[in-house]
Amino acid sequence: MSVPTELRDAAYRWIADDVDPTTQAELQQVLARALGGDPAAHEELADRMAGSLKFGTAGLRGPVRAGPNGMNRAVVIRTTAGVATWLNANGHAGELVVVGRDARHGSEAFAADAAGVLAAAGFDVRLLDRPLPTPVLAFAVGHLNAAAGIQITASHNPAPDNGYKLYDSTASQIIPPADSEIEAAIAQAPAARAIPRATTYRTLGDDVVEAYLQQVAQVPRLSARTVRVAVSALHGVGAATAAEAFRRAGFTDVHFTQDTPDPDFGGMAFPNPEEPGACDELLALAKRIDADIAIAFDPDADRCAVGVPDDSVEGGWRMLSGDEVGGLLGEHVLSTEPTTDGVLVATTIVSSSLLKSIAAAHGAKYTETLTGFKWLARAGDNLVFAYEEALGLCVDPASVRDKDGISAALMVAGLAAARKAENSTLLEGLDTLARRHGVHLTQQVSIRLDTPSRASEMMTKLREQPPATLVDAPVDLQDLLPRTDGVRLSADGLRVVVRPSGTEPKLKAYLQVVQPVPADDQLAASRREAEQKMSRLRAEVREFLGA
Repeated sequence: MSVPTELRDAAYRWIADDVDPTTQAELQQVLARALGGDPAAHEELADRMAGSLKFGTAGLRGPVRAGPNGMNRAVVIRTTAGVATWLNANGHAGELVVVGRDARHGSEAFAADAAGVLAAAGFDVRLLDRPLPTPVLAFAVGHLNAAAGIQITASHNPAPDNGYKLYDSTASQIIPPADSEIEAAIAQAPAARAIPRATTYRTLGDDVVEAYLQQVAQVPRLSARTVRVAVSALHGVGAATAAEAFRRAGFTDVHFTQDTPDPDFGGMAFPNPEEPGACDELLALAKRIDADIAIAFDPDADRCAVGVPDDSVEGGWRMLSGDEVGGLLGEHVLSTEPTTDGVLVATTIVSSSLLKSIAAAHGAKYTETLTGFKWLARAGDNLVFAYEEALGLCVDPASVRDKDGISAALMVAGLAAARKAENSTLLEGLDTLARRHGVHLTQQVSIRLDTPSRASEMMTKLREQPPATLVDAPVDLQDLLPRTDGVRLSADGLRVVVRPSGTEPKLKAYLQVVQPVPADDQLAASRREAEQKMSRLRAEVREFLGA
């Protein structure tokens, strides 16, 4: 199999313009194998050279590898040059920009390159001096009134990946048209080797972390602190900051596992607390120490998963869904927040509708946004709480305009301690919500795809051939275009939202069943009926999506 001249020449140009001898040699080897007739190398070369990474739901993400379609120093340098051009064009020339990183492969070099490009372009750059959670970077942008912030992280993606998350002057993640404007600027940027990079810039460390810790320590809204907590950082960067946050907030019975940063995440295929098995070590610790709650962060600690004792399941512990935690904390915030000022709570179009019912009961405002915290952070004035079903929680929007696993963990721990002081549990709190608002049961069907284009094909087919019924009830279809590439299917007490993932080659379907509870003593029966409907709904969704 011969390599097309255009592909060969593009690879040669990229190699010549790369600043990193390691990735130069890496791409040279792939090219040499492809030129030698290796079909697998030919396919790999074409993939590596297939355009540049695009800004998705949460910035750039991709495998750490040579070539424009990967995360490497050349891509980071050209991306940052595009960001500098965009900042200049929007009136932020020479202003402060904060750069942070996690502990993934390449993160230290990528952060240094980003800082160097910005400093050479005349910006007042502050580089966080060590791997730190993404919420610290988001906090720093607002705390320092920065024009922008860059965090080098791939969040919960597999170990071979890395990414580039960008915050604007609102201290929130960027939204359109900024992404397309930056991509256009990147396309016009010179080769990485021709982009100036400074070697000196200012660093940030203890001062900004201290300010963040002082703020999050105030998050728990009730005085109870007697609770035993098991915590996993999933080998990410959250443990040290979280441990100090727990201490300052007054929680003394906190036990950690998987607390050492490891770019390979202890061999975990998907370091995401939503993935089956990811929290096994955490739950083993929780059971061993007889904990009251268990908490897992994702690798950059912007997400918070919660586990609770539950005698009805095998092993005696289970992880709550993001919607369950969102309901508990939404109720907690609105129960302790004066609503006379028209406070607002928000979630996304794919999350449970439980928060809407809770907000109505408290006389608070409620809104739904598109998926992603770049939208939730901009939900409206007087925002006091926001969450998304994928374990993203924002419990202190005034300080961090993004999801923050650490502040959420402190609020969860405070709520668990308050319930323990009343001889109650978080599960009993969920029961109370169900009796007041009905059983809200949510699940997700996720289909991993070979190529991102496959998602578009499946969405087209769904729009053209939607199901006529769901669990024997007539379906109402709402196409969410042009607002977003999604479809909402609604029936009596049922809802399915289908959309392509913004960060991975997946098609996702978000399922909800709402079952009224006629009387307090009928909660168990209502739950069984909801579970039966969900089982049928899940099977039907998998069938019409061809899973």
